[in-house]
Amino acid sequence: MTDDDDLYAHDGDATDLTAEERVGLIPTWIVTRDDLNRAERANITDGLRWARRGRFDVLNPEALMTLHKRMYGDVWRWAGEARRSERNIGRDDWWALREHLVQLLGNIGAQVDAGARDPDEIAIDFHHQLVAIHVFPNGNGRHARLAADLLAERLGRPPFTWGRSDLVDVGDARVAYVAALKAADAGDLAPLLAFARS
Repeated sequence: MTDDDDLYAHDGDATDLTAEERVGLIPTWIVTRDDLNRAERANITDGLRWARRGRFDVLNPEALMTLHKRMYGDVWRWAGEARRSERNIGRDDWWALREHLVQLLGNIGAQVDAGARDPDEIAIDFHHQLVAIHVFPNGNGRHARLAADLLAERLGRPPFTWGRSDLVDVGDARVAYVAALKAADAGDLAPLLAFARS
C-alpha cells in the first residue's frame, strides 16, 4: 500500500489551499501548503516529545490513536479519529479499522515477545502494515514512521533515519520511499528496511 503521507505534498508549497483542503483545519492563519507543512511539523515535534516523555506503549491501540491526536491535534479537528470512508489506498473495510489495528498490534507484540526476528525487521514490518491499514484520514505515513521509531527504541535500536529527508516534500527520497513501500506490498521488506536506515 503506498503512503499518501500528506494529501498536500506538492512541489508548489506557496500554493493556496483550496476550500476543500481547509475543511477541518483549526488555525485560521494557514493559507498555503507551506503554512500547513510548518504547522504540522511543529505539532509533530510536540507529539514526539509527549511520546518520549511518558510511559507510551506503542503497541496499545488507544496509545496509537492518542499519538496521532498529539501529532496533529493543534492543526486538524479530526486528529486521532479513524477515517470514516474509503480511500484510494488503505483497507476498503474502513468500519473495521480498529479490529485490523488491534490484530496488527497483537501480531507485532507476539513477535517482540518471541524475539524470533531482528528488531529492525519487526519495526519496519509494523510500519508497513500500519501504513497499509491506513487508519486516519491523513498523516498515516508520518504517524507510522514515528510509531516504528518508537518501537525500534523500545527494542533497543536507534530511531530510523528514513533517508535523512522530509518525506512530505516531493523529491528523490519520497520516490525511493514509495518504491520501497510497494516492494513491501509485494512481500519484500528489504528495500524499506534499507531505506529506513539510509
